[in-house]
Amino acid sequence: MMRTIEILLVIIIITAAFIISSLFAVLPSPRQVSPLNLRRLALTTLQTLDVDYDLSEIVFKPEDDSAWGELQIALSACLPPNIVYNLTAYEVLSGSGTELYTFIKSISNAESLGIDSDSAAYLVASSNVTFNVVPEKVGEHGGGGTLYILNCSDANGWWITGYTAQSLAEDLYNLLSPYFQVTIMVQNTTQLGQILDGTQLQNETLQHAVVINTFGEAVPIPSSYASTYDRDSYAEYCYQLGKRVHQYNWTWASIVGYPLYYVSNTGYFTGSGDHNTWGIYGMKHVGPGGLNAFLRGLDNQPYSYSGSWITGDSDDDIGLASVQLSSETLYYSNYYGIYPSPYHTATRALPSWITGVYNLDVTTYILVPVGNWIAGAVYRHTVSGALLALGLTRTPDIRLTVMGILSDYKPRLFRSEYTAAGTSRLVVLQLGQTGGI
Repeated sequence: MMRTIEILLVIIIITAAFIISSLFAVLPSPRQVSPLNLRRLALTTLQTLDVDYDLSEIVFKPEDDSAWGELQIALSACLPPNIVYNLTAYEVLSGSGTELYTFIKSISNAESLGIDSDSAAYLVASSNVTFNVVPEKVGEHGGGGTLYILNCSDANGWWITGYTAQSLAEDLYNLLSPYFQVTIMVQNTTQLGQILDGTQLQNETLQHAVVINTFGEAVPIPSSYASTYDRDSYAEYCYQLGKRVHQYNWTWASIVGYPLYYVSNTGYFTGSGDHNTWGIYGMKHVGPGGLNAFLRGLDNQPYSYSGSWITGDSDDDIGLASVQLSSETLYYSNYYGIYPSPYHTATRALPSWITGVYNLDVTTYILVPVGNWIAGAVYRHTVSGALLALGLTRTPDIRLTVMGILSDYKPRLFRSEYTAAGTSRLVVLQLGQTGGI
């Protein structure tokens, strides 16, 4: 019984102490517990006012223009009723490596912002300012600088579902030509034969060029080569391509699928059996021996035929069904403003062991390797020549090819700066909080 009375007394004492302390405790105001971030609110407000470039337009108007009144109405509507503000515009004067700011105009809804305020600054440009980005040209400070894009009208492509080689060639031209000194569309297999034989098409630099095959798993073949190399399913032609890439120090780009799996010439392959068994005529099947022969040619090894399948298939190799952009590609995507899809399906990834067998170095990973499989990369021979291979499934994303080339060559971008007087103004929005809790 005594134990129960003692427990009750303890409870009464503790409760009384809690009640008495609560009466004298001073709790912080909600504003102190969770203060309003005035700087963030100021910056967000300025960005909102300039979402349609209205702010950029108004701050360049004369001080007595009615647009300033409209700006003050919009500013008041953007802010809570207990927020006081002062918006000030300054002229930015640049010269001798320094910047000076001259007061232009100020609008406010209070004589004072109180003892607690914060601000954000926002730089705007006048509507007559143009900003140019001038890219560095590949080969500008060394050899090369020529981009060849295969646009052969007398060839057919495969594994470029939804596109034609010609439409892909046009897109590649638009994206890549600003970065090269000369860009040449190779319009037919005869012209392809000319550059393979070392003949210029437009007085361009033949050495150190980039050659992009837009025909997917097929590759155009000149009639002169088709009539010469007609054994081993035209794998020896692919070997000669590899030899030329090594000889001229080209970078050969394959945009999708299994490289060099077919050869195509619609003017030469005209028989009823000259198709890929899927209804695409004007081509001959080469098989996996084409890539094997190309790699031997790239490494300047003697020709021999090997029909072994060397790429990884997502059905057989766990983890290859989905691959993602490498950190390097993501970085240069932001730098060049070209954004491929971050995830892709790979069914023709190359094994990493080819680097040792054919004396190759991976200089750029376009896609993150999965185990010992590389779905997209630039393989540069230790002596001369390179292969860009994207072992992806059917529908090509030519932005990956573009990013692979730009990430490997790394041409710089030279952006213009504010140089003319009166073209930029600094807007400062200072906020304070009054009243309320």
